[in-house]
Amino acid sequence: MAKGISIHIGLNRVDPNHYQDAEGNPWDGALQGCENDARDMLAIAKKRGFAPTLLLNDQATSQAVVDVISQAAKQLKKGDILLLTYSGHGGQVPDRNKDEKDQMDETWCVYDRQIVDDELYALWAKFKKGVRILMLSDSCHSGSVSRDPMFAAVLASANMRARLLPAGVQERTYKAHKKEYDQIQKDNPTGEKAAAKLGATVVLLSGCQDNQFSSDGDRNGLFTATLLKVWSKGRFKGSLTRFHKGIKQQMPLWQSPNYYVVGAANAAFETQPPFSV
Repeated sequence: MAKGISIHIGLNRVDPNHYQDAEGNPWDGALQGCENDARDMLAIAKKRGFAPTLLLNDQATSQAVVDVISQAAKQLKKGDILLLTYSGHGGQVPDRNKDEKDQMDETWCVYDRQIVDDELYALWAKFKKGVRILMLSDSCHSGSVSRDPMFAAVLASANMRARLLPAGVQERTYKAHKKEYDQIQKDNPTGEKAAAKLGATVVLLSGCQDNQFSSDGDRNGLFTATLLKVWSKGRFKGSLTRFHKGIKQQMPLWQSPNYYVVGAANAAFETQPPFSV
């Protein structure tokens, strides 16, 4: 019988001692719906038979996230599944190992620092061949949107918050901790090289495309709220790919959820119902 482990990360705030705004002032990145996103996804996971872990705000340090994923890699074997959900700010740091066309690496903004995408690829490489990994990320994945007047106007008119590390915060935080972020990339292989060695299959459903933003709401993020609506307390019937399509159809044009697969091919995984242990 297959085993399922789930990890749910939600940050309505980050450590202002690490993150700084454009003027060098402490920045806590206040959001509203991320804790609820994590709790709501945990509730689904429990009903579907996963053994869940919840990390909120100051619990979601970089070390805690790395440790809990690494522990899951030790426990899961072929046919098992990891469900990993993240709600919080997304950011970027300059690409120092030259594996990104836009010369920027995407990040998750966890409590004490940003987790660089190369770190996540290195973690996926720890999983055994045949393990399924479903990752849901309700965050922004591109710093470019903060400089785009069209998206800024959409946000302002809708009175919404973006789950995006603002350009000034992104630049100032990186400069203040340049040695740390550069060393992280030096210590981890490039994403492309790591992906080529993956024996596990990673399916990512993210809240938006790389050139868009994910919006934060009063109760949930827009992506998570729409996902919950389509899931309909388990009444949804269909494959993982149909689930993504159903969510995408109900999202606005300016926020189109992404579907991305890395690692070993596993057609059966993608045709299973969502959250299948």
